[in-house]
Parts: sequence; C-alpha cells; structure tokens
Amino acid sequence: MERGHQERLAPMAAEVMAEAGLAFAGLGKLAVTIGPGSFTGLRVGLAFAKGLHLATRAPLAGIGTLAALAASGEGACAGVIDARREVVYVQVFDDDAALMDAAALPVPEAILTLARLAPGRLRLIGNGATLLAHGLPHAIVEVRPTPDLAALGRLATAAAPEPDVRPLYLRAVDAKPIAAP
Repeated sequence: MERGHQERLAPMAAEVMAEAGLAFAGLGKLAVTIGPGSFTGLRVGLAFAKGLHLATRAPLAGIGTLAALAASGEGACAGVIDARREVVYVQVFDDDAALMDAAALPVPEAILTLARLAPGRLRLIGNGATLLAHGLPHAIVEVRPTPDLAALGRLATAAAPEPDVRPLYLRAVDAKPIAAP
C-alpha cells in the first residue's frame, strides 16, 4: 500500500480478526516489522502495534524486514529493498543466520558485498532484487513486495518480546527544513 496506511490498518486488522473469529484480547503475542522501509509505513505500523500491545498486554516483538524477506527462501538468501537513488537496503542470511548487519549500500557495493559473502548460489528476495541481478548472474531472483506470511509467522513465533520495539532506519530522511523567508 503506497498511501493510506493510517486510515486502513486498524479496519484491516479488525476484518482479519473477525474473519478468523478471534478477539484482540485473546492475542498471545504481537510481532511487527521494524524496517528498513518507508518512514511513514514504519511509523504507522509501529504505532499501531504498540497501541495493540498497550491495549491487550500481549508481548510485542520486532522483526527486521530484510530478515523476513530472506526467510522467504532457503539456503543463502539476501533480503533486498530498493531504497531509491541507486541504493539498496540489504542483508544476507544463510538458513536464517545473519552473515551481515542490515545496511544501505550503493548498488555496486552491494553486489561486491554479496559476491564476497555468498559466492555460490544466492537467492535475492525483495523489490530491489533485480537491481543486483546483473552483477550476480548465478543468483536466483525473486521480486516480491512483501515477505512470505508463513516465513514471517515463523520468525514472529521465534522472536523474543522486547520492552521497547524501535524502527530500524538505515538512512536519514529526505525531507529538508525550509528556510524562513
């Protein structure tokens, strides 16, 4: 969803819970993706999850978006998100073990990093996967806008609750202050 997160998120959650025949009070654990991603999307998602956490007292855990994307595949996988301006957010995993921290890298540097960390068969997963494919010809490319829900559920089940879940920002905001006239 490109716009309207704040207006649609709560009604969508209510619809899903109603469809499943569950009450919010019965939630045993909450998990939210913490980024990287769009600044607005992260803030809206985290605010909603924290609100549910306060209202239900269900434990809350944060899941990295790149980890969730990479968990959608098997073996050596890189979660890759197009951060725009020839930069990608990237993190490499081998069977859920992180081989690097999440980073915002220029495309050429990301290609070199992935070639070094996963020189064999690598799966690139995410909306930025095609940006790296030309430099990693043996990679399997899976363009997907969101993580596989089963993979996300598996990570959420294993995640430890945190006292203060915070967003993972890998770069500064694009907005610049406007000088007063």
